Amino acid sequence: MTTRHTSPLRIIFAGTPDFAAASLQALIDVQEANQYELVAVYTQPDRPAGRGHKLVASPVKQLAMKHNIPVLQPLNFKANQDRQDLADLNADIMIVAAYGLILPKAVLDTPKFGCINVHASLLPRWRGAAPIHRAVIAGDTVTGITIMQMDVGLDTGDMLLKKECPIMPTDTSGSLHDRLALLGGQALLEALEPLRVGQLNGESQDESLTCYADKLTKQEGLVDWSQDALTISRKIRGLLPWPGAYTQTSSGTMKIHAATLLDTDNQDFENGEITMVSQEGLAVSTGKGSILITELQFPGGKRMSVQDALNGKFKEELRVANILGQESTS
Repeated sequence: MTTRHTSPLRIIFAGTPDFAAASLQALIDVQEANQYELVAVYTQPDRPAGRGHKLVASPVKQLAMKHNIPVLQPLNFKANQDRQDLADLNADIMIVAAYGLILPKAVLDTPKFGCINVHASLLPRWRGAAPIHRAVIAGDTVTGITIMQMDVGLDTGDMLLKKECPIMPTDTSGSLHDRLALLGGQALLEALEPLRVGQLNGESQDESLTCYADKLTKQEGLVDWSQDALTISRKIRGLLPWPGAYTQTSSGTMKIHAATLLDTDNQDFENGEITMVSQEGLAVSTGKGSILITELQFPGGKRMSVQDALNGKFKEELRVANILGQESTS
């Protein structure tokens, strides 16, 4: 966007989960002082949730309604009426953050200055559905937010602004998500004023540096104890809080809620063998090195520390020399 815009920006915001709500909150906090006008919010339709399967509004919708911002929830933009509703808003720009819909070119071209995206990676490193999780699983030491101009490709548009965020050795996807959500709001506000006055130009992405952040599946959480300890510990952290890592025991599936890298040296134990049990955790051997499991959950039980598990009915599963990853043969 290179054209100077002197009147207040008419903004449409499109997003759905908590990550997006942080950016919307940042806009709400400054819209009057910074010459922004939030004319509408787009979000995914309400979804059934919980045991009662009651329809629940997205975090973005709840926030918009709290501040009396009009909310639109089309299933997609295939219907002419949905596209006309968008055009009638006469927006200068649409800001998209984890909306959950692929926007067709007709939608991207509707706002005067197009659509920009708050993306949770330092593009072109991670494109796709799960950039936060993939960064942790891959062992990246830094990630961040990229504000990008959207085009018809998947996260392929020009980069407008980047802000870095370190990935700590103890980070889970959950903890990193929360920091990036706040950073996304900061980056968005930092980009909007230069965009408004035509002083922020895009930089094309280097296609040779990109990776695809595949969508997560529950099956991906199964731990392969033949892998090395560093890889396994990253996977456990990267899959928290969802879908979570798990392993098989003779009493069924044991979820692993927290674990740390213990060592990376070769040891003379079987893969998945419990080599030490203490109140601090379970030491488990891997293809190379070992990890320390500190929080877990057995079928029908709740998340608990190893210390609490040792006092419960599953303590037989936590004995030294037991092999994780083996299902019951009875």
